[in-house]
Amino acid sequence: MRVVFLGTPHFSVPTLDALHRAGHELCAVVAQPDKPVGRGQAMASPPTVERARQLGVPVFQPTKLKSGDFPAQFAALGAEVGVVVAYGRILPLALLTAPQRGCINVHASLLPRWRGAAPIQWSVLAGDPETGITTMQMAEGLDTGDILLQAHTPIAHDETAGQLHDRLAPMGAALLVETLARLDGIVPQKQTEEGVTYAKMLAREMSVIDWTRPAMDLDRQVRGLSPWPGTITGSLKVLRARPVLGSGQPGSLLDGARVACGEGALELLEVQAPGKKPVSGRDWMNGARLRPGDRIP
Repeated sequence: MRVVFLGTPHFSVPTLDALHRAGHELCAVVAQPDKPVGRGQAMASPPTVERARQLGVPVFQPTKLKSGDFPAQFAALGAEVGVVVAYGRILPLALLTAPQRGCINVHASLLPRWRGAAPIQWSVLAGDPETGITTMQMAEGLDTGDILLQAHTPIAHDETAGQLHDRLAPMGAALLVETLARLDGIVPQKQTEEGVTYAKMLAREMSVIDWTRPAMDLDRQVRGLSPWPGTITGSLKVLRARPVLGSGQPGSLLDGARVACGEGALELLEVQAPGKKPVSGRDWMNGARLRPGDRIP
């Protein structure tokens, strides 16, 4: 099948590779423009662009999707189907309908739950017992298209968003290849309005820990915002934690690197002070000469 691929981050690369391995003809890869990264702010290409170059696939990185040369260039590719995996921009109708069979999206949730930009993180933040992958026939609107196939997976009680991301990426690749192989026989299912939730974009302001909240909520915050934007208390980064028994004034230290919360306590398993390397919570307490009863910074 002649495919045009639209995707930008690391999550997209396994699907790009799977299409190549399955023998589909990749006529082009479309990704976001290069961006400055790191302290030196050197320009860097997205992971999908780097992989496309290795595969010898033509690349487009348009700044505009509705005007300029790109809409005509996209239509001229003559793709049978468009595959969209975390491209990062809403496609106008002209692009959605340019491929002969439209565009198929690989979305990292069980739609209609968690439409939007950060479904993996919000599934952890919300304490969902499971999540998965949905392949969807794209339409105008935010993740509102008809469902083609879905694959389910449980979320482990100690799983971070980063770990879940790394599990879902190959799941998405496999489900997309299966979707294309079965495309003629799949009966699309319209999404119901019941159960719709939206996964808004993450912001650094979400990082701050409020110790008056229940420990279970804070555990989900630490895991759901790992690796980005992370969680902080004062200037201390909380890298790993777990909910445990305990009680006391919220924000006060208990024994064993536990911190009292609004309900229960949170054990600090790994933390990082400014300019320091990550250490265990107990080593940090000892180094900072903190004792049970002290308030956490």
